[in-house]
Amino acid sequence: MGDFTELSDDEILLLLKQDKLSAFKEIYTRYWKKLYGEAYKRLKNKELAEEITQEIFANFWLKRHSLQITTTIGGYLHLAVVNQVIDQYRKEQIREKYRENFKVIHSETDNSTEDLIMLKDLTYTIEAEISQLPDKCRSVYQLSRNEHKTNKEIALYLGISEKTVENHLTKALKKLRVGLDHYLMVLIIMLFR
Repeated sequence: MGDFTELSDDEILLLLKQDKLSAFKEIYTRYWKKLYGEAYKRLKNKELAEEITQEIFANFWLKRHSLQITTTIGGYLHLAVVNQVIDQYRKEQIREKYRENFKVIHSETDNSTEDLIMLKDLTYTIEAEISQLPDKCRSVYQLSRNEHKTNKEIALYLGISEKTVENHLTKALKKLRVGLDHYLMVLIIMLFR
């Protein structure tokens, strides 16, 4: 079967689940421009819209055997764009909150030598605690906290369940809490001086 352009979504999906790369190429050809347009309309950023669109198609190919599409392929992919855009807005809100907190902290502190030493010591201690985590737990923590990925994205990326991601994060945060306990009093003192 050489020409896929005349096939319905259901027929294309069936061929896709049989690992037919040509079926995937047809879906890509049919929907890439539309999905990119939807992402760009919401984000107003060409690179980000392209990245999201590519990620959606990569996930679509990776999940081809387990896809449960109850509408059309177009509807499924449209919903994927909406969800990715929402995730992007959430990530940006988190980044903005960190930037604002960073500005507040740096505008209120006097950057004395003592504060810088304490900050370096705290940073070193955090890094040391993170480095002692088991490999998978450390990877989950870093993807979550450093790259701001959602539990769902981490689970997909590492090939584990979302519950396992949650368990790894809980374990990592508990270890950090215990390891950084002595800094709590120092932090309280610094905030109220």
